[in-house]
Amino acid sequence: MISLNGQRANRLEKLDSKAIGAVYDQYFPEIYRYALYRVGDQSLAEDIASDVFIRLLEAVRSGRGPETNLKGWLIGTASHIITDHLRKKYRRPEEEIPESLADLGPGPATEADQREKNRLVRDAYSKLTPDQQMVLALRFGQGYSLEETATHMDKNVNAIKALQFRALAALQREIGEVDYD
Repeated sequence: MISLNGQRANRLEKLDSKAIGAVYDQYFPEIYRYALYRVGDQSLAEDIASDVFIRLLEAVRSGRGPETNLKGWLIGTASHIITDHLRKKYRRPEEEIPESLADLGPGPATEADQREKNRLVRDAYSKLTPDQQMVLALRFGQGYSLEETATHMDKNVNAIKALQFRALAALQREIGEVDYD
């Protein structure tokens, strides 16, 4: 059922704590990095990564767990959770932080410039297609090779290259010329 060695898969299906711990230890950092790259918030990324493993346990318990590729199942589940979160986020308004609050970090002007650049990139990123977002998240957030990205997205390498090129070009058009000192 799960693409681990047979003994570990059997133990995971029986919800053996050592098998669950081994899967968690092996994949949590990668799922967390993927979520962090997509949402840009450490606390939220931790929550999403944790939710992925809760869903894994629920799926295994109900017999709907991953059948061939555990890592792919975990990344796919994280992607679905992130998409759901982003949909909810855009449906409800967020409160602006009042201008009167002091920024206690070093170099207020530098921090403000960096936040603005980050905001521009996040806004531009959010306007990309889901496939474009996914290819950038896998290639630059996760550090996947072209081949790994192609396998995960079920496309050929040339399609991934073209998708990545279009995604980066779209980001550049959205952001415009940004001075990165």
